[in-house]
Amino acid sequence: MTDSFVPSPEDRFTFGLWTVGWQGIDVFGGPVRPPLDPALAVEELAALGAAGVTFHDDDVAPFGSTVAERARHLAPFRAALERTGLRVPMITTNLFAHPVFRDGGFTNNDRDVRRFALRKVADNLDLAAELGATVFVAWGGREGAESGGAKDVRAALDRYKEALDVLCTYIVERGYDLRIALEPKPNEPRGDILLPTIGHALAFIDELEHAELVGLNPEVGHEEMASLNVAHGLAQVLWHGKLFHVDLNGQTGPRYDQDLRFGAGNARGAFWVVDVLEQGGYDGPRHFDFKPPRTEDMEGVWASAAACMRNYLVLQAKVRAFRADPDVQEALRAARVDQLALATLADDETLDAVRNEAFDPDEAGRRGMAFEQLDQLALEHLYGIRG
Repeated sequence: MTDSFVPSPEDRFTFGLWTVGWQGIDVFGGPVRPPLDPALAVEELAALGAAGVTFHDDDVAPFGSTVAERARHLAPFRAALERTGLRVPMITTNLFAHPVFRDGGFTNNDRDVRRFALRKVADNLDLAAELGATVFVAWGGREGAESGGAKDVRAALDRYKEALDVLCTYIVERGYDLRIALEPKPNEPRGDILLPTIGHALAFIDELEHAELVGLNPEVGHEEMASLNVAHGLAQVLWHGKLFHVDLNGQTGPRYDQDLRFGAGNARGAFWVVDVLEQGGYDGPRHFDFKPPRTEDMEGVWASAAACMRNYLVLQAKVRAFRADPDVQEALRAARVDQLALATLADDETLDAVRNEAFDPDEAGRRGMAFEQLDQLALEHLYGIRG
Protein backbone atom coordinates (compact mmCIF):
# COMPACT_ATOMS: atom_id res chain seq x y z
CA MET A 1 0.00 0.00 0.00
CA THR A 2 1.31 3.44 -0.93
CA ASP A 3 2.15 5.62 2.05
CA SER A 4 0.68 9.06 1.42
CA PHE A 5 2.20 10.58 4.56
CA VAL A 6 5.83 10.84 3.44
CA PRO A 7 7.07 14.46 3.73
CA SER A 8 8.81 16.36 0.97
CA PRO A 9 10.28 19.87 0.75
CA GLU A 10 7.04 21.04 -0.89
CA ASP A 11 5.33 20.57 2.48
CA ARG A 12 7.48 23.41 3.92
CA PHE A 13 8.40 21.59 7.13
CA THR A 14 11.24 23.17 9.08
CA PHE A 15 13.03 22.44 12.36
CA GLY A 16 15.14 24.43 14.78
CA LEU A 17 18.66 23.17 15.42
CA TRP A 18 17.80 23.42 19.13
CA THR A 19 15.06 20.78 18.71
CA VAL A 20 16.85 17.73 17.36
CA GLY A 21 20.02 19.05 19.01
CA TRP A 22 18.51 19.15 22.50
CA GLN A 23 20.64 16.96 24.75
CA GLY A 24 17.86 16.22 27.22
CA ILE A 25 19.09 18.66 29.87
CA ASP A 26 16.50 19.74 32.42
CA VAL A 27 16.50 21.18 35.93
CA PHE A 28 16.73 17.68 37.41
CA GLY A 29 19.40 16.13 35.19
CA GLY A 30 22.26 16.68 32.79
CA PRO A 31 22.62 15.65 29.15
CA VAL A 32 21.61 12.17 27.99
CA ARG A 33 22.70 12.66 24.37
CA PRO A 34 25.94 13.98 22.85
CA PRO A 35 26.13 17.38 21.17
CA LEU A 36 24.77 17.32 17.63
CA ASP A 37 26.91 18.85 14.91
CA PRO A 38 24.79 21.43 13.02
CA ALA A 39 25.98 20.14 9.63
CA LEU A 40 24.92 16.60 10.55
CA ALA A 41 21.53 17.91 11.65
CA VAL A 42 21.08 19.49 8.23
CA GLU A 43 21.96 16.23 6.48
CA GLU A 44 19.61 14.16 8.63
CA LEU A 45 16.69 16.56 8.33
CA ALA A 46 17.10 16.71 4.58
CA ALA A 47 17.04 12.91 4.43
CA LEU A 48 13.76 12.92 6.38
CA GLY A 49 12.11 15.28 3.87
CA ALA A 50 12.34 18.62 5.69
CA ALA A 51 12.52 21.82 3.67
CA GLY A 52 14.54 23.99 6.01
CA VAL A 53 16.36 24.56 9.26
CA THR A 54 16.40 27.45 11.71
CA PHE A 55 18.76 28.37 14.53
CA HIS A 56 19.81 30.73 17.30
CA ASP A 57 23.14 32.43 16.79
CA ASP A 58 24.66 30.39 19.65
CA ASP A 59 23.46 27.12 18.07
CA VAL A 60 26.12 27.35 15.36
CA ALA A 61 28.88 29.37 17.04
CA PRO A 62 29.62 29.49 20.78
CA PHE A 63 28.64 32.60 22.71
CA GLY A 64 31.34 35.24 22.49
CA SER A 65 32.91 33.96 19.26
CA THR A 66 34.95 36.45 17.28
CA VAL A 67 34.00 37.23 13.67
CA ALA A 68 36.68 34.81 12.44
CA GLU A 69 35.63 32.07 14.86
CA ARG A 70 32.01 32.50 13.88
CA ALA A 71 32.86 32.18 10.19
CA ARG A 72 34.83 29.00 10.91
CA HIS A 73 31.92 27.43 12.78
CA LEU A 74 29.44 28.44 10.09
CA ALA A 75 31.49 27.04 7.19
CA PRO A 76 30.50 23.34 7.52
CA PHE A 77 26.89 24.35 8.22
CA ARG A 78 26.80 26.45 5.06
CA ALA A 79 28.35 23.60 3.09
CA ALA A 80 25.67 21.20 4.33
CA LEU A 81 22.96 23.64 3.27
CA GLU A 82 24.52 23.83 -0.16
CA ARG A 83 24.73 20.04 -0.51
CA THR A 84 21.19 19.35 0.63
CA GLY A 85 19.33 22.37 -0.69
CA LEU A 86 17.78 23.06 2.73
CA ARG A 87 16.80 26.69 3.25
CA VAL A 88 17.11 28.92 6.30
CA PRO A 89 13.73 30.73 6.37
CA MET A 90 14.08 32.01 9.93
CA ILE A 91 16.80 32.94 12.41
CA THR A 92 16.56 33.96 16.05
CA THR A 93 18.96 35.20 18.72
CA ASN A 94 19.66 33.66 22.13
CA LEU A 95 19.02 36.35 24.74
CA PHE A 96 18.24 33.95 27.55
CA ALA A 97 20.97 31.35 28.20
CA HIS A 98 24.08 33.31 29.25
CA PRO A 99 24.11 34.70 32.82
CA VAL A 100 24.32 38.23 31.43
CA PHE A 101 20.66 37.85 30.41
CA ARG A 102 19.43 36.73 33.84
CA ASP A 103 17.05 39.73 33.80
CA GLY A 104 16.38 39.70 30.07
CA GLY A 105 17.87 41.45 27.08
CA PHE A 106 15.64 44.23 25.74
CA THR A 107 14.05 45.02 29.14
CA ASN A 108 16.96 44.30 31.47
CA ASN A 109 17.16 46.83 34.32
CA ASP A 110 20.86 47.15 33.46
CA ARG A 111 21.25 49.62 30.57
CA ASP A 112 24.61 48.18 29.50
CA VAL A 113 23.04 44.74 29.04
CA ARG A 114 20.28 46.22 26.89
CA ARG A 115 22.87 47.84 24.64
CA PHE A 116 24.78 44.55 24.37
CA ALA A 117 21.55 42.72 23.46
CA LEU A 118 20.91 45.13 20.60
CA ARG A 119 24.43 44.57 19.24
CA LYS A 120 24.02 40.80 19.45
CA VAL A 121 20.72 40.90 17.57
CA ALA A 122 22.07 43.29 14.92
CA ASP A 123 24.90 40.87 14.17
CA ASN A 124 22.37 38.09 13.67
CA LEU A 125 20.13 40.23 11.49
CA ASP A 126 23.13 40.64 9.19
CA LEU A 127 23.57 36.86 9.10
CA ALA A 128 19.85 36.30 8.53
CA ALA A 129 19.89 38.56 5.50
CA GLU A 130 23.05 36.90 4.20
CA LEU A 131 21.50 33.41 4.42
CA GLY A 132 18.23 34.49 2.81
CA ALA A 133 16.04 34.27 5.90
CA THR A 134 12.91 36.43 5.72
CA VAL A 135 11.76 36.15 9.35
CA PHE A 136 13.57 36.96 12.58
CA VAL A 137 11.86 35.51 15.65
CA ALA A 138 12.11 37.39 18.94
CA TRP A 139 11.25 35.27 21.98
CA GLY A 140 11.55 37.27 25.19
CA GLY A 141 11.92 34.34 27.54
CA ARG A 142 13.81 36.35 30.17
CA GLU A 143 11.85 39.58 29.68
CA GLY A 144 9.75 39.51 32.83
CA ALA A 145 9.82 39.21 36.60
CA GLU A 146 9.08 37.05 39.62
CA SER A 147 8.25 39.86 42.03
CA GLY A 148 6.26 43.06 41.69
CA GLY A 149 8.83 45.63 42.75
CA ALA A 150 11.65 44.27 40.59
CA LYS A 151 10.29 45.53 37.28
CA ASP A 152 8.63 48.81 36.33
CA VAL A 153 6.46 47.22 33.67
CA ARG A 154 5.51 50.46 31.93
CA ALA A 155 9.18 51.44 31.65
CA ALA A 156 10.00 47.90 30.50
CA LEU A 157 7.42 48.17 27.71
CA ASP A 158 9.00 51.48 26.70
CA ARG A 159 12.35 49.72 26.43
CA TYR A 160 10.80 46.78 24.56
CA LYS A 161 9.28 49.22 22.06
CA GLU A 162 12.57 51.10 21.79
CA ALA A 163 14.43 47.88 20.95
CA LEU A 164 11.94 46.85 18.26
CA ASP A 165 11.92 50.36 16.78
CA VAL A 166 15.73 50.45 16.65
CA LEU A 167 15.99 46.99 15.07
CA CYS A 168 13.26 47.66 12.50
CA THR A 169 14.97 50.92 11.54
CA TYR A 170 18.20 48.94 11.12
CA ILE A 171 16.39 46.50 8.79
CA VAL A 172 14.89 49.33 6.75
CA GLU A 173 18.11 51.31 6.44
CA ARG A 174 20.00 48.27 5.16
CA GLY A 175 17.24 47.21 2.80
CA TYR A 176 16.94 43.74 4.31
CA ASP A 177 13.97 41.58 3.26
CA LEU A 178 13.25 40.72 6.89
CA ARG A 179 10.28 40.88 9.24
CA ILE A 180 10.30 40.34 13.00
CA ALA A 181 7.96 37.83 14.65
CA LEU A 182 7.33 38.12 18.38
CA GLU A 183 6.82 34.82 20.21
CA PRO A 184 4.46 35.05 23.20
CA LYS A 185 4.76 32.80 26.26
CA PRO A 186 3.07 33.26 29.65
CA ASN A 187 5.79 31.92 31.96
CA GLU A 188 8.93 29.75 32.12
CA PRO A 189 11.73 30.50 32.56
CA ARG A 190 10.55 33.79 34.12
CA GLY A 191 7.68 33.67 36.57
CA ASP A 192 5.72 36.13 34.43
CA ILE A 193 6.95 36.97 30.92
CA LEU A 194 6.09 40.26 29.23
CA LEU A 195 3.82 39.94 26.17
CA PRO A 196 2.54 36.59 27.51
CA THR A 197 -0.17 35.84 24.94
CA ILE A 198 -1.17 36.52 21.35
CA GLY A 199 -3.49 39.31 22.46
CA HIS A 200 -0.83 41.10 24.49
CA ALA A 201 1.61 40.95 21.59
CA LEU A 202 -0.90 42.20 19.00
CA ALA A 203 -1.73 45.20 21.17
CA PHE A 204 1.98 45.94 21.67
CA ILE A 205 2.69 45.86 17.92
CA ASP A 206 0.21 48.68 17.34
CA GLU A 207 2.48 51.01 19.34
CA LEU A 208 5.60 50.40 17.23
CA GLU A 209 7.07 52.82 14.69
CA HIS A 210 7.36 50.07 12.07
CA ALA A 211 4.33 47.98 12.98
CA GLU A 212 4.16 46.71 9.39
CA LEU A 213 7.44 44.84 9.93
CA VAL A 214 6.42 43.14 13.16
CA GLY A 215 4.07 40.17 13.51
CA LEU A 216 3.81 37.00 15.52
CA ASN A 217 5.26 33.53 15.86
CA PRO A 218 2.63 31.79 18.04
CA GLU A 219 3.53 28.43 19.55
CA VAL A 220 1.01 25.69 20.24
CA GLY A 221 2.41 24.83 23.67
CA HIS A 222 2.77 28.42 24.82
CA GLU A 223 -0.88 29.27 24.17
CA GLU A 224 -2.08 26.04 25.78
CA MET A 225 0.05 26.80 28.84
CA ALA A 226 -2.26 29.80 29.29
CA SER A 227 -5.35 27.56 28.80
CA LEU A 228 -6.11 29.31 25.52
CA ASN A 229 -7.52 27.91 22.28
CA VAL A 230 -4.59 27.84 19.86
CA ALA A 231 -6.69 27.59 16.70
CA HIS A 232 -8.75 30.62 17.75
CA GLY A 233 -5.55 32.55 18.45
CA LEU A 234 -4.07 31.65 15.07
CA ALA A 235 -7.30 32.68 13.36
CA GLN A 236 -7.12 36.10 14.99
CA VAL A 237 -3.47 36.53 14.04
CA LEU A 238 -4.40 35.64 10.45
CA TRP A 239 -7.29 38.11 10.63
CA HIS A 240 -4.80 40.84 11.56
CA GLY A 241 -2.42 39.76 8.77
CA LYS A 242 0.28 39.13 11.38
CA LEU A 243 1.04 35.39 11.15
CA PHE A 244 4.65 35.66 10.03
CA HIS A 245 5.72 32.25 11.39
CA VAL A 246 4.31 29.44 13.55
CA ASP A 247 5.81 26.96 16.01
CA LEU A 248 4.16 23.55 16.11
CA ASN A 249 4.50 21.08 18.98
CA GLY A 250 2.35 19.18 21.47
CA GLN A 251 1.13 20.13 24.92
CA THR A 252 -1.21 18.66 27.53
CA GLY A 253 -2.87 21.60 29.20
CA PRO A 254 -1.58 24.35 31.50
CA ARG A 255 1.62 22.91 32.90
CA TYR A 256 5.33 23.36 32.13
CA ASP A 257 6.35 23.76 28.48
CA GLN A 258 6.33 20.11 27.37
CA ASP A 259 7.43 20.62 23.74
CA LEU A 260 6.02 17.23 22.71
CA ARG A 261 6.20 16.19 19.08
CA PHE A 262 3.39 17.74 17.05
CA GLY A 263 0.16 15.76 17.28
CA ALA A 264 0.98 14.38 20.71
CA GLY A 265 -0.79 15.78 23.76
CA ASN A 266 -3.92 17.65 22.70
CA ALA A 267 -4.70 15.80 19.47
CA ARG A 268 -8.09 17.42 19.08
CA GLY A 269 -6.49 20.85 19.35
CA ALA A 270 -3.87 19.84 16.79
CA PHE A 271 -6.66 18.90 14.35
CA TRP A 272 -8.09 22.42 14.52
CA VAL A 273 -4.63 24.01 14.36
CA VAL A 274 -4.01 22.25 11.04
CA ASP A 275 -7.51 23.19 9.90
CA VAL A 276 -6.98 26.91 10.51
CA LEU A 277 -3.52 26.90 8.90
CA GLU A 278 -4.74 25.03 5.82
CA GLN A 279 -8.02 26.94 5.48
CA GLY A 280 -6.76 30.36 6.55
CA GLY A 281 -4.28 31.04 3.77
CA TYR A 282 -1.05 30.73 5.78
CA ASP A 283 1.74 30.04 3.27
CA GLY A 284 4.79 30.11 5.54
CA PRO A 285 6.88 27.31 7.03
CA ARG A 286 5.30 24.62 9.18
CA HIS A 287 7.97 24.91 11.83
CA PHE A 288 8.46 22.33 14.58
CA ASP A 289 9.69 23.56 17.95
CA PHE A 290 9.69 20.36 19.99
CA LYS A 291 12.09 18.46 22.21
CA PRO A 292 12.77 14.75 21.80
CA PRO A 293 12.26 13.31 25.32
CA ARG A 294 15.18 12.38 27.55
CA THR A 295 14.18 8.74 27.13
CA GLU A 296 15.42 8.74 23.50
CA ASP A 297 18.82 8.09 21.98
CA MET A 298 19.75 9.69 18.65
CA GLU A 299 17.75 7.11 16.71
CA GLY A 300 14.75 8.13 18.77
CA VAL A 301 15.46 11.80 18.05
CA TRP A 302 15.10 11.28 14.31
CA ALA A 303 12.04 9.06 14.79
CA SER A 304 10.46 11.88 16.80
CA ALA A 305 11.30 14.49 14.16
CA ALA A 306 9.88 12.29 11.40
CA ALA A 307 6.72 11.79 13.46
CA CYS A 308 6.15 15.57 13.69
CA MET A 309 5.96 15.78 9.90
CA ARG A 310 3.97 12.57 9.53
CA ASN A 311 1.42 13.66 12.11
CA TYR A 312 0.92 16.99 10.35
CA LEU A 313 0.31 15.20 7.04
CA VAL A 314 -2.11 12.75 8.70
CA LEU A 315 -4.07 15.61 10.25
CA GLN A 316 -3.94 17.54 7.00
CA ALA A 317 -5.59 14.61 5.22
CA LYS A 318 -8.22 14.33 7.95
CA VAL A 319 -8.98 18.05 7.81
CA ARG A 320 -9.40 17.94 4.04
CA ALA A 321 -11.68 14.92 4.30
CA PHE A 322 -13.73 16.67 6.99
CA ARG A 323 -14.19 19.80 4.87
CA ALA A 324 -15.13 17.73 1.77
CA ASP A 325 -17.60 15.43 3.58
CA PRO A 326 -21.20 16.08 2.36
CA ASP A 327 -22.50 15.26 5.84
CA VAL A 328 -20.19 17.89 7.30
CA GLN A 329 -21.31 20.48 4.76
CA GLU A 330 -24.92 19.75 5.65
CA ALA A 331 -24.09 19.98 9.37
CA LEU A 332 -22.34 23.31 8.80
CA ARG A 333 -25.51 24.65 7.20
CA ALA A 334 -27.65 23.26 10.02
CA ALA A 335 -25.36 25.05 12.48
CA ARG A 336 -25.79 28.20 10.38
CA VAL A 337 -22.02 28.66 10.14
CA ASP A 338 -22.52 29.95 6.57
CA GLN A 339 -24.67 32.80 7.90
CA LEU A 340 -21.78 34.12 9.96
CA ALA A 341 -20.02 35.13 6.73
CA LEU A 342 -22.96 37.40 5.83
CA ALA A 343 -22.87 41.03 6.93
CA THR A 344 -25.40 41.64 9.69
CA LEU A 345 -26.68 44.69 7.81
CA ALA A 346 -26.99 44.83 4.03
CA ASP A 347 -25.06 47.59 2.27
CA ASP A 348 -28.09 49.85 1.99
CA GLU A 349 -29.57 49.10 5.41
CA THR A 350 -29.53 51.33 8.45
CA LEU A 351 -29.82 50.52 12.12
CA ASP A 352 -33.24 52.18 12.14
CA ALA A 353 -34.47 49.62 9.61
CA VAL A 354 -33.33 46.82 11.89
CA ARG A 355 -35.04 48.41 14.87
CA ASN A 356 -38.37 48.28 13.02
CA GLU A 357 -37.92 44.66 11.94
CA ALA A 358 -40.34 42.02 13.21
CA PHE A 359 -38.59 39.37 15.29
CA ASP A 360 -39.79 36.81 17.81
CA PRO A 361 -36.95 36.21 20.32
CA ASP A 362 -38.90 33.45 22.07
CA GLU A 363 -39.23 31.50 18.82
CA ALA A 364 -35.56 32.10 18.00
CA GLY A 365 -34.62 31.04 21.51
CA ARG A 366 -36.16 27.63 20.90
CA ARG A 367 -33.88 26.90 17.92
CA GLY A 368 -30.99 24.55 18.63
CA MET A 369 -27.62 25.27 17.06
CA ALA A 370 -26.82 21.67 16.04
CA PHE A 371 -23.20 22.05 17.13
CA GLU A 372 -22.96 18.62 18.74
CA GLN A 373 -23.57 16.75 15.49
CA LEU A 374 -21.02 18.94 13.71
CA ASP A 375 -18.42 18.38 16.42
CA GLN A 376 -19.10 14.64 16.44
CA LEU A 377 -18.40 14.48 12.71
CA ALA A 378 -15.08 16.24 13.33
CA LEU A 379 -14.20 13.71 16.03
CA GLU A 380 -15.13 10.79 13.78
CA HIS A 381 -12.78 12.12 11.12
CA LEU A 382 -10.08 12.56 13.74
CA TYR A 383 -10.71 9.05 15.10
CA GLY A 384 -10.45 7.63 11.58
CA ILE A 385 -13.92 6.12 11.15
CA ARG A 386 -14.96 8.55 8.40
CA GLY A 387 -13.25 9.79 5.29
